[in-house]
This record gives sequence, structure tokens and C-alpha cells, in this order.
Amino acid sequence: MANEINPINPIMARFDNEPALVREGQGAWFQSCCHAVASMAEEVSKIEMAADDFWFSSDDYRSQYRPYKVQDGILTIPVKGLLLNNFSIIYGSYATGYDYIWQAVKRGMADPQVKGIVFSVDSGGGMVSGNFDLVDRIYALRGKKPMRAITSDGAYSAAYSIASVTDRIVMGRTAGVGSIGVVTTHMEYSEAFKQWGIAVNIIRSKERKYEGNAYEALTDAARAAMQSRVDALHKEFVAIVARNRDMEESAVDATDALCFMPEEAISRGLADEASTPEDAFTAFVAYVNSEQENEPMADQNQAGITEQAHTAAVTAARAEGVAEGASAERSRLSAILDSEEAKQRPTAARMLAFDTDKSPEAVAAMLAKLPVETKGEATTTTQPAAGGAGAGAGADAFKNAMAGTDNPDIDASNEDGKPLSRVQASLALAKGVAK
Repeated sequence: MANEINPINPIMARFDNEPALVREGQGAWFQSCCHAVASMAEEVSKIEMAADDFWFSSDDYRSQYRPYKVQDGILTIPVKGLLLNNFSIIYGSYATGYDYIWQAVKRGMADPQVKGIVFSVDSGGGMVSGNFDLVDRIYALRGKKPMRAITSDGAYSAAYSIASVTDRIVMGRTAGVGSIGVVTTHMEYSEAFKQWGIAVNIIRSKERKYEGNAYEALTDAARAAMQSRVDALHKEFVAIVARNRDMEESAVDATDALCFMPEEAISRGLADEASTPEDAFTAFVAYVNSEQENEPMADQNQAGITEQAHTAAVTAARAEGVAEGASAERSRLSAILDSEEAKQRPTAARMLAFDTDKSPEAVAAMLAKLPVETKGEATTTTQPAAGGAGAGAGADAFKNAMAGTDNPDIDASNEDGKPLSRVQASLALAKGVAK
């Protein structure tokens, strides 16, 4: 009856008296994630039921359609919220299943359109169950395609275990990593039961059966057994991180399950560099699309060199963008100046081409409204041709035609009536746009 009135949260129940890979001081976060998932249990169940259709088998024709995000050859796999075993989906920022992560990794490795994988990690940890197995499976695929972990917030405990299996770990400036340790909590109500007058009778087939329950004081044997299990899991966790990061187990163990900001994390070998997530992603895109075959692990004691390499990669990527922009602008100018409208009105065409960012189609439409320039019109946009109006109506015609467009009203002359220089005209145009 008590459970019907105050039912046990099914997600929290999975952690009851079980070792966990969760950062210390994360109690409120842990409970909020559990409650968020449990409160939408029906919806979550429906999503999980549909997950089998989400990950089509390799021999299914539908597997060619990628049910995940791929940008510039990079598959991004979120590792968010509480990390759960036997959970096949990601549920907002509240929970991610180990099954979901594994299916995404497998599909990304098999997808020829995926050149690299980013784990977008922001999690305080999760379940021990399933974590080490997942990491071992991913480790077996290392070298097949580049992998990178990027965290803007934190990668702690179970989340750090996953991040450590990638080729590089990039931390945001205020992010943290670590908490390489195992914890379990034992709740005991025997004293409270005595005060309430409640007696719990336990009938055992063996003396140590059901030890560590919540209804009687924790025995020394039960405590020792729980401690032994936590210690064994901690040792395995340390060994996995040491293998993944190419570190000595003693160095990993010496972190004492603490959490570290970027500078100390890098110096201890727990991360490779600090960067904004955007720049880290840009650098990774530049890397996977380059000619390099393998991405080297950074020298753990060469944070400066790592930062230089990162900066160089970002600079190269941005330079590529500038080059693409310049190429696009050349194409635009050619399209404008080679048009029939421009050939008949070359002076006006050059002004519109160089002093505006209008598309070739828009410029052609504007030029079509202007009179055809005569052969002798060297400055039709600033001075009328001899003879007044007509075929060489010049500045007035251009100005009148421009008045019917959405361009700013800019007179191509100074207050004293003298023609504007090219620079002055551009400045005038900019001021007009800014109004």
C-alpha cells in the first residue's frame, strides 16, 4: 500500500544498493534526471519500442538512410544526462542509453559518409553496469575512424570512461573531467523502525543471506563485502582509463576520484586541449577532410604544442572559408559584368557590382531600368553627357532609376558638386545601408 501511495522511482531503483559511476555532489542532478525520465515513462517506453526500427540491420535497405546527424563528414553522438544500461535511446538532456551510444558508433563506423565521430559529452555519470563493456567495444574499433570527445560542461565518472576511449579529449574553458571512482550508498532504517514500533523479521537459509538490507544494522562482514566490490570496480575503472589514455595506472589512481578544470586535467594527462566546442568541431572537420591518415595523441606534457596545433587547424579551416568566399565573389562579379545589361551600361554595372552585394539577377533587373550608355560616356554615373538628356542621360537617369529600388538614396557627389571618389562612394553607400 505504501508503494501505491508513494511509488518507487523506477530509474532510481536501478541504482539502489548498487555501485555507481557518478560525480560527487551531483545528488540534485541525479534525482532530477531520474524523475524527468520516470515522469514520462509512457512516452519513453514508446520511443524505446520504436528504437528497433530506428537502427535498421545492415541487410535492410532502409539502413542506407542515416537516422542520425552527420555534418561535414562528422557523426555527432550525444552523451548527455544520466547514463543508463539497457536503455536504447537518448531522452533530451536527461538520459542516454549505453545501447544507443553503441548502436550509433557501430552505424557510424559502417557508414562510408562518416569520416569521423564526435562524442558530445555533458554528463555527471551513470551506471556501472554496461559501461565498461561499452568502452571495451568502442576501444576495439579505435583506429578505424578518428574519434574525439568534446565537452562544454563536464565528463565525469561513467561519462569520462566513454570520453577516454576517443583519440582526443577537448574541454571547454569552464568544463571539468575526472571523478574516476566508484561509489555505493547503503540506507538503513533499523533505528527508525524501533522508534515507530516496527519489527522486521528476516528468515534466512544462510547466515549472510540478504546481508546489507535496509532493515537491520550493517554488519562488518556486509560492509567488507560492499567495500571489496567497490574496490574491484575502481581498479578496473583505473585500468580502462590508463589503457585508453596510455597512462600509468598509478597516475590515474593518484587522481583520487577528484574533478579537474582544463589546465590541471591536461597536465595530468586526462585531457588534450581546451577550446570552444565550435572551434574544436571546426578543427576536427579540417582534420578528417585532410590527407592525414592518423590523428596523433598529444604529448600529455605539451599543452602549448597542442594549443598551437589546434589554432593552426582552426586557422586553416577559416582560411578555406575565406578562399571559398573570394571564389564566390569572383563568380558573382563575372556574372554581373558579362551580362548583356552590363555590356550596354558598363559604368553603372561596375558601380553596382563593386559597391553593393546585390545578386547578378538583382543587378541585371536594376540595370534594365537604366538607359543604355553611349560610347563616349566615361562617367555617366557622375556627370551627364554633353547634349543633356536622352540616350546619355547619365547621373540623373541612374539616380531616378535607383529611386525605384530598395537601395539607399546615395548621391554620387560631394556637397560642392564634385564627383565622389571610389572610396567616398563606398563609404556613402555603407552609411546609407546603416541608416
